[in-house]
Amino acid sequence: MDILSIKDPSFLKKMPISELKELSDDIRCFLIETLSKTGGHIGPNLGVVELTIALHKIFDSPKDKILWDVGHQSYVHKILTGRASQFDTLRQYEGLCGFPKMRESNHDVWETGHSSTSLSAAMGMAIARDLKKEDSFIIPVIGDGALTGGMALEALNHIGDEQKDIIVVLNDNEMSIAPNVGALHNILGRLRTAGKYQWVKDELEYLVKKIPAVGGKLAATAERVKDSLKYLVVSGVFFEELGFTYLGPVDGHCYESLLENLKYARKTKGPVLLHVITKKGKGYHPAERDTIGTWHGTGPYKIETGDIIKPVGGPPAWSSLVSETVRKMAREDERIVAITPAMPVGSKLEKFAEEFPDRMYDVGIAEQHAATMAAGLATQQMKPFLAIYSTFLQRAYDQVVHDICRPNLNVFIGIDRAGLVGADGETHQGVFDIAFLRHLPNMTLMMPKDENEGQHMVYTALQYDEGPIAMRFPRGNGLGVPLDEKLEKIPIGSWEVLREGKDTCILTFGTTIPMALEAAECLEKLGISVKVINARFLKPLDEDMLQQIIEATMPILTVEEAVLQGGFGSAVLEYASKHHYYHPVIDRLGIPDTFIEHGKVEKLLEDIGLTTEGIVKRVQAITPKKQKRA
Repeated sequence: MDILSIKDPSFLKKMPISELKELSDDIRCFLIETLSKTGGHIGPNLGVVELTIALHKIFDSPKDKILWDVGHQSYVHKILTGRASQFDTLRQYEGLCGFPKMRESNHDVWETGHSSTSLSAAMGMAIARDLKKEDSFIIPVIGDGALTGGMALEALNHIGDEQKDIIVVLNDNEMSIAPNVGALHNILGRLRTAGKYQWVKDELEYLVKKIPAVGGKLAATAERVKDSLKYLVVSGVFFEELGFTYLGPVDGHCYESLLENLKYARKTKGPVLLHVITKKGKGYHPAERDTIGTWHGTGPYKIETGDIIKPVGGPPAWSSLVSETVRKMAREDERIVAITPAMPVGSKLEKFAEEFPDRMYDVGIAEQHAATMAAGLATQQMKPFLAIYSTFLQRAYDQVVHDICRPNLNVFIGIDRAGLVGADGETHQGVFDIAFLRHLPNMTLMMPKDENEGQHMVYTALQYDEGPIAMRFPRGNGLGVPLDEKLEKIPIGSWEVLREGKDTCILTFGTTIPMALEAAECLEKLGISVKVINARFLKPLDEDMLQQIIEATMPILTVEEAVLQGGFGSAVLEYASKHHYYHPVIDRLGIPDTFIEHGKVEKLLEDIGLTTEGIVKRVQAITPKKQKRA
């Protein structure tokens, strides 16, 4: 079938299973070919081809609401709803989003980028449907990894209690981004091997009804027999006890089973959980063989071999530099424990786990638990290192406030992917952490200018014993600077002069330092002498240096790859206000008050003016003309 000709899912209604199988093959070929050029979340999408087609065959989207949890597995849904022709722009600037996007299509009824939200959203939609007396099906599709998120369990509890008509499709491929962990994962494992439960349950109910109902006592006994037999058939019927009708496990690549069970679910009143077993990466051998999450999401790759196309050599990845420094220190300090919420591969903690298996904890998609667990370790004089992406740290904000900062516990938070991350877009841009962390009492927040300073900051953080400390670091690789052999402490709250100047001062840190230095060179040629400061501590500020700059009446430009509201520049303004400094001019350059969409980081920075040229223009605007040299 010509995949590019698909306009909407209605054509599936009359398709026989033989043609559905051919369509599955065509979609897989299309995905493998297209994503080899653009990159993207190939593993999750190859695994849900049959499931997605079956859903759109049985239900009537968008009247019936299909919600994709996380959204990593929504590519097939996008193809069936008429967006195949845009796949050459996937995750590119002003192109097709890698996640469900309401303004892309009315078939995208829920926007997701983080996991475990679909069930709560589905409950809200079901309540609205019933209040408005509408007739539609609500079908959230959630992975077994996402089901470990606390929010998903809260929603299961509420849905089961309210007995709303919701069909939860549990896409069980034994993986999230990395292999799943935890007791719930083990429950699902028992269900996978238990056989078809619903058929056995129905047979038991039939037999119970055959018992003569002589009085309520015998009927009650019969019900207890049925429940007892149920537990003999399946170990741990977790979802039934939550109030769901459990269907499955079902082969997620068998149309006969999928269609039969989806039709059964349509007829069943109350909440239903359809347990579907799928193979992540189905149909492409390199992705099928993946056991650690490499093929969850990739850049471009060679179809024939599965080799990921990456630059050869180059500086170390930031994630690797940080994790390796922690590992180096862990050899000398047995109190160091690493924690990650389902990101051992992304955070490059595999080697730490190999060397210190009893000091490495992947807690699954459970950021809140990870933060408070780190706090618990700190109360016992351990040295927890919480490796977490900036955008995922948002989910643990309450725990950082109440469980880490309030009792002033020594937790080291490594904030990975800080700043713009590019192709994953709005839900993953790490631009809010400064604003939501720097106002917390007891918090120390820093960001290095390069990987050498980064390793010293890791050392500083793990030697620090006066409360919580966090280090931001970007996605991608370092600058390639030489690394010192000996690790040393950096004085807390100290800034560094990178370039002397007398007309204007740029205060910046991290990824924006190179552009600030380049701008200073350009401005020198224009007759403006610019001082550039590595403001590596965002909290506490280097108040002594800041006071000297302000009292020298030098205009100040703060530059940050983070939101302006409540950010580093705001901290500088607050300092000036507190000390009644009303001169000189303090200007700020950073991320404006908007969500930044997907695209290459360079293009996104250009869009918002966060470039060398943008800095030059702002400095020219705030530097008094009388101070310019001929």
